[in-house]
Amino acid sequence: MTIGAFAFRDLCVKKGGECVSNSIFDIVKTPNDVTTTTINYPYNGTIFIASEIGGVKLKSGFEIESAEAIRLFYFLKEDNQTRNTMWLKKFIETASKMKKEEGMTISYFTSISREEEFEKSSDSIIPLFSLTYALAINFSIISCLRLDCVRNKVWVATFGVLSAGMAVLSSFGLLLYCGMPFAMTVATAPFLILGIGVDDMFIMISCWQQTQVHDNVEDRMAATYKEAAVSITITTLTDALAFYIGLLTPFGSVQSFCMYTGTAVLFCYLYNITFFGAFLALNGSREKGNRHWLTCMKVPEPEENSKKYNLCCVGGAYDHETGKEEVMPINNFFKMYYGPFLTKTWTKVFVILLYAGYLGSSIYGCFQIQEGIDLKNLAADSSYVGSYYDNEDQYFSEYGPNVMVVVTDSKFQYWDKTARKRLDNCLERFESLTLDGRSLVAKNMTLSWLNEYVKVINPNNETIFMDSLPAFLQRSDFTQDVNISNKVIIASRMFIQTINVSTAVDEKNMLNKLRETANGCSEKLVVYHPAFIYFDQYAVIVSNTIQNIVVATLAMLVISLMLIPNPICSLWVTFAIASVIVGVAGFMALWDVNLDSVSMINLVICIGFSVDFSAHISYAFVSSKEVTANKKAVDAVYHLGYPIIQGAVSTILGVVVLSAAESYIFRTFFKIMFLVILFGAVHGIVFIPVFLTFFGICGGKGPTICHIFFRTVSSGLEGGVIPMEHSLYHLVEFGSVSALKMVKIAESSL
Repeated sequence: MTIGAFAFRDLCVKKGGECVSNSIFDIVKTPNDVTTTTINYPYNGTIFIASEIGGVKLKSGFEIESAEAIRLFYFLKEDNQTRNTMWLKKFIETASKMKKEEGMTISYFTSISREEEFEKSSDSIIPLFSLTYALAINFSIISCLRLDCVRNKVWVATFGVLSAGMAVLSSFGLLLYCGMPFAMTVATAPFLILGIGVDDMFIMISCWQQTQVHDNVEDRMAATYKEAAVSITITTLTDALAFYIGLLTPFGSVQSFCMYTGTAVLFCYLYNITFFGAFLALNGSREKGNRHWLTCMKVPEPEENSKKYNLCCVGGAYDHETGKEEVMPINNFFKMYYGPFLTKTWTKVFVILLYAGYLGSSIYGCFQIQEGIDLKNLAADSSYVGSYYDNEDQYFSEYGPNVMVVVTDSKFQYWDKTARKRLDNCLERFESLTLDGRSLVAKNMTLSWLNEYVKVINPNNETIFMDSLPAFLQRSDFTQDVNISNKVIIASRMFIQTINVSTAVDEKNMLNKLRETANGCSEKLVVYHPAFIYFDQYAVIVSNTIQNIVVATLAMLVISLMLIPNPICSLWVTFAIASVIVGVAGFMALWDVNLDSVSMINLVICIGFSVDFSAHISYAFVSSKEVTANKKAVDAVYHLGYPIIQGAVSTILGVVVLSAAESYIFRTFFKIMFLVILFGAVHGIVFIPVFLTFFGICGGKGPTICHIFFRTVSSGLEGGVIPMEHSLYHLVEFGSVSALKMVKIAESSL
């Protein structure tokens, strides 16, 4: 194959002036030799051919009867990476057009394939961005749509989605300008930020609707921020902190994702309370002037108790009893039907049983979690990389990695018999390793330049040893295995052949055992294989996941204690975090999602999102002015049930398009986010309200505090100091009992 003026022979690694050949071609020189040549397996003479011949069936002993696959290697020199990359791209293009003979399949792979296919996988979801934002805008508009042409919130919803988009652009632009690496996993962040931003928007709109329509816009905005600010601040702090805690992980892709997403969350919060808040105020001015949502022309108000308003010419209706915007039917559903139903005794029993089933299934799933990621899953489903990995697993999985054992001590005396004996003992310790009763390293298959050298020379003299070594290395093809400088061996390597390594857990255990053995040797040894960069994540993924979850959960507890005015309810929020994490971890295993660096990112996300719904509902429960715990629960779901559902649906819509992605990474992101939002929402509007009713203390002391306060001011009333209306005003301000009940207390006291 030729690229420009360069052919393969110009780029290849050479031996004796010729390109390094594949061993199988040295054994079988012509097609006729296939049936006449005896080939042994896994070693044919001194040549290890198990990496080149796969799907082997043996006659007797080590002689091959048949083989199903042949793997060929072509090595390039590393002196010109630009030229090599051009040649490899041309190779991929040519291989993809190769004609396949009947009954034969061809798969191929290069040193740049993994990186290129990862980038293509990321690029494949770019068209989904527009679809996602279209879905989000449409859902936001539909959920904020009103038949009243004045109270309609179409533009508010649109600018809420725009605010989330601006947060993504600002955060990504800032970090890219600062030189922060952009990993493929970051491509999922815009979908996530859209859900977070829209969720906060729904909370602010809900609080706006609870304000007095005839108040000044400034007063309505103050009341809106008074109710919404704490809630969205809690969720922003918890989300951002969860992501930034993810920076503790040693994985670069996770760090990149967490940095971009955490920063985007902060920008999202900033734009929500500034840009979106400003537009909410402008929209409030339009409503104050009773102007049409589209034309901004003034329209007549409907008469009291009249339903004659529409999208065209009449609007501005409100509840004349409360002075607030008319309650949406879905809110009435939560107040009149769902809330009372949820607080019935038999419903609570059912909810407890339902939670027990959820928790039991989750714990069972946690014990089914598998570790590790299949490397083919890092590329798109249609990628040629997947075909190569499938064939490799099918035909070449009997023997694992051929691992280097590197002697790093430049003072090691290779010519000393005692030193060589110590090194041989170390290599024997590698060969004796077992895993679950199975051998981990093949015996008598260790390849050592030193053992071959001592067979041809008496190496006990340093001068003779070093003088004869270069010529031996050239003759025996061991040149790459010894690093010599000024007649000093800086480092050298041997190879051990691993076996019975088929799963990610096997790879992790193999890596740990090899490193433990190397560290336990008397000589300075290092074990290495290019695949160890992937095995390393298996070794630390569990400990890092647990570390991030524990640290983040404790941080969430501290934030909840600071911002929710009751420690018991803060503990319930922490409980919800733990419960959702267990549920997501368990059900993701049942949904065939392994624990790897990709799912670890999502479990970190889980911590932040599991706070959102429970924090909203817990804060609403604490802040409720109702007397009993049941009524507080009804009031909480009345005010926040619909916004929670809106936020959950909008977040799921933000990531649902990823379920159609060709990449395992993005499908995994969808699966775990779906579980997080589903379980978080169920905790927010089902489990937590019921559990809070068992602890009425979360709402304060109720009538007891109010009654003591009333007795204090009533003594003043008897003395003619404090007017009745003044005392009632302050009692209502405390919000412990209703005004009607206070009047009855006053009457009985006076």
